[in-house]
Amino acid sequence: MALNNILRRLDLTSLQLFLAIHEEGSLTRAAEREAIAVSAASKRLADMEGALGVALMVRAARGMTLTPAGESLLTHARRILQSVDKIGQELAEHAQGLRGYVRMVANLSAIVEFLPEDLRAFLNLHEQIRLDLEERPSGDVVKGVEDGFAEIGICSGDTDTRELHSHLYRRDRIVLVMRHDHALAGRGRVPFADTLDFDHVGLHADSSINKRTHLASRASGRPLKTRIHVPGFDAVCRMAQVGMGLGVIPHEVFTAIGQPLGLVAVEIDEPWAERELRIVVREEKGLSPVTRALLAHLGAAEERSRLTKAR
Repeated sequence: MALNNILRRLDLTSLQLFLAIHEEGSLTRAAEREAIAVSAASKRLADMEGALGVALMVRAARGMTLTPAGESLLTHARRILQSVDKIGQELAEHAQGLRGYVRMVANLSAIVEFLPEDLRAFLNLHEQIRLDLEERPSGDVVKGVEDGFAEIGICSGDTDTRELHSHLYRRDRIVLVMRHDHALAGRGRVPFADTLDFDHVGLHADSSINKRTHLASRASGRPLKTRIHVPGFDAVCRMAQVGMGLGVIPHEVFTAIGQPLGLVAVEIDEPWAERELRIVVREEKGLSPVTRALLAHLGAAEERSRLTKAR
């Protein structure tokens, strides 16, 4: 297959259209989204398939779906388009006198517990750097870095990081939060099995904490009585505040959100309640100087915290 033919046919507009078809599941909706005629969209897709010599999409009962070749192209298309977007961002910022841009993905725990202070300290040292931070579940953090969506990610330490390079970011401790009049409120530490007689307020299904609590309940041979699922730690604390059940959140989140609401925290007497947050990146030698500086700063955060507490 001639390289020139591929470069000529796989232009950025066609790749953007291909991505839109996948995300919309419909050629018509993708054409509307990209503001081109359906016939033109159909021709672009056919030209791409002709240039590559493989089918990329098939029509199914529920719309357009990817072939195995299409799945492979999707990964590359996302990386190419993200790279082009990054070029635009960085050039625009250089024009404004800024010197760098880093896109990050991180799980909710990292964003609420530690990143505000750590990123503030980093930006105080490097005022001409801009950050773009997106919250994702830990598994999607890994995928986001693998796919090239972000240069750096932070996830729970028990996440499969596959081929990515992993570094310790922070250690945290998961606790129970509840109203002061809850039956467990007077306990210093409780085995997780002791909580299974009570209603729980659960986080979304993909969260690391949700997975840990369900694994612990199954190990006890008893069901977890989740009365309601909510999307974030603030919602967990509010539901616990009105008596909907026990919440399971990191201790730093309790300090920032739960304690001001009048909740109390009780330690969970289980090894899994002690947790690591990990930084993940692709091949380190391929990182930009700005990203390497941020990696070094975040990688030293736990040690800085330990020294501060020791003073």
